[in-house]
Amino acid sequence: MPLFAIPFPAIDPTAVAIGPFAIRWYALAYVAGLLGGWLYARRLAQQDVLWGSLKRPTPNDIDDLIVWVALGVVLGGRIGYVLFYNFAAYLAEPSEIFAIWHGGMSFHGGFAGAVLALLLFARSRGLNGLSMLDLAAVVTPIGLFFGRIANFINGELWGRPAPDLSFGVVFPQGGPVPRHPSQLYEAATEGLILFAVLVIAVRRFGFRRPGLLGGIFVLGYPIARVLCEFFREPDAQLGFLFGSSVQALGGGITMGMLLSLPMALVGLVAIGLALRGTTRPRALADAPAT
Repeated sequence: MPLFAIPFPAIDPTAVAIGPFAIRWYALAYVAGLLGGWLYARRLAQQDVLWGSLKRPTPNDIDDLIVWVALGVVLGGRIGYVLFYNFAAYLAEPSEIFAIWHGGMSFHGGFAGAVLALLLFARSRGLNGLSMLDLAAVVTPIGLFFGRIANFINGELWGRPAPDLSFGVVFPQGGPVPRHPSQLYEAATEGLILFAVLVIAVRRFGFRRPGLLGGIFVLGYPIARVLCEFFREPDAQLGFLFGSSVQALGGGITMGMLLSLPMALVGLVAIGLALRGTTRPRALADAPAT
């Protein structure tokens, strides 16, 4: 083992097993993310000062919303991974599409599925769709944090080789070379840091500017993701899409980077429109924005 390598912690991917019934850390991460997001969303929905004149969701709305979002995340995440990351393999073996326990979820697909679920839910309850997206944006980093920790426990989505890194990790399936623990980088940036930014933003602006908090998330996530992609090993079946001209930056363009670019543009547009007051409902357009 290289001098600077840190052995991968011996954590069984299965958290609890009772006979044939097993609960994996990966599943518990989704549960923790959804539960944490649900609790925080309920707390935010109860604070009138954050909503101003906008109709805010009731606790019952939040309880129902979590089911809609969970379905959107799981279905969208799986469909996105199948289409963008390993389509040929799933086309050859379609039954594997449903084997979610084998891993393989796309954040960008899950994000699209969650957005669709949120908009449909808001329409069904007479709520402002952009405000519901804002509420989801504030709590989403909680799930991202736990999800990336689960990736580390599973020993998947590891980083690029880093033989001289003092905290490089030798992953069981990643060969003998120490690698960047990029899952932990993502847990810190996409999870903890982005969550802190959004907590500050919600205290400053609340939900009175529909689309602002969502825009901050939709801009902040791709920034964090692109930065971490420079330390993360590209998916083996894809590799670098292109990028001979950017080798000086540490590698070429990955699928994660490519999918993040339009997301960042949408975030910038959403922030601009929200700050100009364009997204405020007509009934509130004449009210002073704070």
